[in-house]
Amino acid sequence: MKLEERITIMVKLGKYLMEDSDELKTVIQKAYEKNNWFTPEFIGLSLKNISENFLEENKLSGWVNHYHIDDNIQPQKIGVVMAGNIPLVGFHDFLSVFITGHQQVIKLSDKDDILLKHLIDKIVSWNAKISSIIKISELLKGCDAYIATGNNNSARYFNRYFGKYPSVIRNNKTAVAVLKGNENENQLSLLADDVYSYFGLGCRNVTKLFVPKDYDFIRLLNIFKKYNYFSDITKYRNNYDYNLALLIMNNKYYMSNESIILSENDSIFSLVSVLHYSFYENEKTVLEQLEKDENVQCIVGEKNIPFGCSQSPGLFDYADGIDTIQFLLAL
Repeated sequence: MKLEERITIMVKLGKYLMEDSDELKTVIQKAYEKNNWFTPEFIGLSLKNISENFLEENKLSGWVNHYHIDDNIQPQKIGVVMAGNIPLVGFHDFLSVFITGHQQVIKLSDKDDILLKHLIDKIVSWNAKISSIIKISELLKGCDAYIATGNNNSARYFNRYFGKYPSVIRNNKTAVAVLKGNENENQLSLLADDVYSYFGLGCRNVTKLFVPKDYDFIRLLNIFKKYNYFSDITKYRNNYDYNLALLIMNNKYYMSNESIILSENDSIFSLVSVLHYSFYENEKTVLEQLEKDENVQCIVGEKNIPFGCSQSPGLFDYADGIDTIQFLLAL
């Protein structure tokens, strides 16, 4: 396929994602029934972000022009192992391989094996040539290069099997927020989105707060009540009750509303329904340390990613800071 064709197909796909068609509604419902963490609300959020941030024509064209992508590439076969923690989390990898003109063989996560398959079927129905360059398979043998995303355990497996090939291998990451204490209500409401979107399961969800001493957590918890409806969602509520019980049994200090538990903890990773925090004395020192931490995917705050934007990455926001397009063009 020519580059111009590939861009046109992706722009058309972006428009399809926003059509709210009965066909798409049916697929969303099937994905939710397969994995109850994928609520229609959060699948819709993922589709909206993909459409607006990845598939608008001017953004796609600017991305392509930045790398001087053309039709002269020698196509390689790329094996792509998709994660499944949030809906369509691997779409950027899919898009990167497609837009550069390579072939791809995709291993879907069993937690997210409905949505991307539907999107691939849809674009194939628009252009039959795509069926020869995108395959879904359980086995990724005979590929020239690999892109694989998973947890720390699976990353070790990926390294063992794919390490002898050109590869991008990603493991666990998370996001943090550095607060000054003078954030307004709107900023804290947007921070709630960074924490709660996708139930906090994404690598760009904020799971740890760094706050100044004497920080007003009551105000934060009150604003976070916008997500108290999570208490009516069984899978989330089970996690909340379990983690709260552990803190109580271990006589640990905590603060909570109906949807989140705040716990002072040095770890930047937290369990579902739990948000860790630590106090700092020097903001500059904290930021310098976080920027060196390989477990930090992104930092939310006044001097970094704006509040409410952690789960709305753009085309140039590469996971783990590894430029996927550069990797693919260099093969």
